[in-house]
Amino acid sequence: MINYCTRVEIPSSPYKIDYKDDIMLIGSCFAENIGVKMEEMMFRALKNPFGVLYNPSSVANACIHLANPKPFTTGDLFLYNEMYNSFMHSSKFSHADRDECLRLINSSLTESAKRFASINHLIITFGTAYVYKLKSTGQTVANCHKLPAAQFIRERLTTDEIVDEWSSLLCKLLSINASMKVIFTVSPIRHFRDGAHLNQVSKATLLLAVQSLCEKFPDTATYFPAYELMMDELRDYRFYADDMLHPSPVAIDYIWERFCETYMEPSTRETIREALDLSKMLNHRPLNTSSVLYKQFLTETMLKTERFREKYPYICIPNEIYKC
Repeated sequence: MINYCTRVEIPSSPYKIDYKDDIMLIGSCFAENIGVKMEEMMFRALKNPFGVLYNPSSVANACIHLANPKPFTTGDLFLYNEMYNSFMHSSKFSHADRDECLRLINSSLTESAKRFASINHLIITFGTAYVYKLKSTGQTVANCHKLPAAQFIRERLTTDEIVDEWSSLLCKLLSINASMKVIFTVSPIRHFRDGAHLNQVSKATLLLAVQSLCEKFPDTATYFPAYELMMDELRDYRFYADDMLHPSPVAIDYIWERFCETYMEPSTRETIREALDLSKMLNHRPLNTSSVLYKQFLTETMLKTERFREKYPYICIPNEIYKC
């Protein structure tokens, strides 16, 4: 049989993910994509409690706040273009009302911090080694919120800086939760605003840092090669979205399949198929809610839901009837 691509060989991880695990994903758009997959398939997964984060320092800061939750105050917000924002959060928390912005931020922090102390798997995705720092304070920001570029200093983190910050952080996290496993990934999304060459320099910096961390913490950290899968197996532009920078839905599905092969037992992958079938039924939106066919469909859905709950009582079914 002829091979039409260079297959990336990924060793099976000794640390498996199953439906009884608590999982948190933090980082770039790729963490968001995989998190959506896990939510759709009913894993106990929580994604990006601070919104999408791109650089290692901002991801580390988010983890520190989750490990030692301290409510944010109005002093942590700033007003720009009639919206209140936080430099530690993405724009999904921004709001025209200051109190509502603060409520959204602290509500997410409270919920996420409760789960963070006991998670089984922490999935981290680094997007870029470049950081933006406020000139006025030196603070590394997670999001510039479209403020003028003149207010920031742009720097590229070194491999040593990333390794030092994350080594200290992992030691702290493991002192709180010794059984936690960390899966590092580097986002395959290209940051072409940096230019083709500097994007590669940035990704290389992240890859070297992650490799060092996995070598320093061999019993805790593993690396999943999402970046390599996109660059080698899926290098054709048909696997990219319209902007030619982000992976297409087909590419995300393929990388997800390889992730499952690496971190999940066959029995878990079989449960995924059952959960996905039920999820599609629960999310079905009929054209005619009064039809006989739809009433039959509702009966079938309830029966299937009950059978699923009996078979997998530890899986949360996210719908209006069954709450976690």
